[in-house]
Amino acid sequence: MKTFATAGAPHLPAPVAVSRVMRDVLLALLPGIAVQLWACGAGVLIQIALATVSALAIEAIALRLRGRDAARAVADGSAVVTAVLFALCIAPLAPWWISPVAMLVAIGLVKQVYGGLGYNLFNPAMAGYAVVLLAFPRLVAQWPAAAVDLTTAAQTIFGAPATAAWDSIASATPLDALRQLAAQGQRLPEIGAAALFRQSRPEAWALTAGAWLLGGFWLLWRRVIGWQASAGVLATVIVLTLPFWLLDAERHPSPLQHLASGGLMFAAWFVVTDPVSGCTSPRGRLLFGAGVAVLTLAIRRWGNIPDGIAFAVLLMNALAPLLDRMTRPRIYGHGPHG
Repeated sequence: MKTFATAGAPHLPAPVAVSRVMRDVLLALLPGIAVQLWACGAGVLIQIALATVSALAIEAIALRLRGRDAARAVADGSAVVTAVLFALCIAPLAPWWISPVAMLVAIGLVKQVYGGLGYNLFNPAMAGYAVVLLAFPRLVAQWPAAAVDLTTAAQTIFGAPATAAWDSIASATPLDALRQLAAQGQRLPEIGAAALFRQSRPEAWALTAGAWLLGGFWLLWRRVIGWQASAGVLATVIVLTLPFWLLDAERHPSPLQHLASGGLMFAAWFVVTDPVSGCTSPRGRLLFGAGVAVLTLAIRRWGNIPDGIAFAVLLMNALAPLLDRMTRPRIYGHGPHG
């Protein structure tokens, strides 16, 4: 009979290796990467490569400076996941130096200065993206109006004269186009038929959102993430936007349009589910996701940028410890207040 060593009670399950979790996250991202590659072209892969190389180099240097084993820590895959998440948030034709700047913030400051993996208060990818979005809004928010070939993408990213003019390959996002046209007094039927909105390729963004949803289901099936934070985001968006859409569908986008545009679906499965910068209690995760949704919708409605996912996540990261404290489950054998 086979035997195996056990620890004393309680008999907790063996911890899951960080590298296995990161591998599952990267696999879950593949459908979305494939859709972005089809819709935007080879620039997506170039940005992923630039961010990954930058993240690994900065992580290795930071760990050396801290006297830690750089090889083992870099091999866990967490820096790669941060880099890929960031790269998928920026425009595929952003200049090459955007990624090193963002990774310096994400890995060097937000992750390593706070103590490394498991100690960061804020989501590193969103922190890096927020910094470059505030500093260089036009460079990171102009998405291709069509798939760009490898040569043109490389020339544009690395600053060489491109074979096509920038204005002919760059466009606004659907949210940005919707915002601009709504400011001119146009209603949704008119916006949907406008050339600016059609050029933003809302169908490609909707297909990408579907790919993120598919990846999220993979993570749930693999038990990499819990359902609470994602459900908090999606349910809150539906609950808050459905009444306005039913009252006046010509002025207010539908819940599906909110979820299929911008980064809400991406954030719902790959950002708010971060176990380090998010909440740990089940009720806390629900409230965390709901808070991200509320803040994102508020920024979309009243903010100066079309999509405020990164800022909503960072604000809720700061509230996560308080939410966990407020939603602590009752300890077995103790009263409601522990």
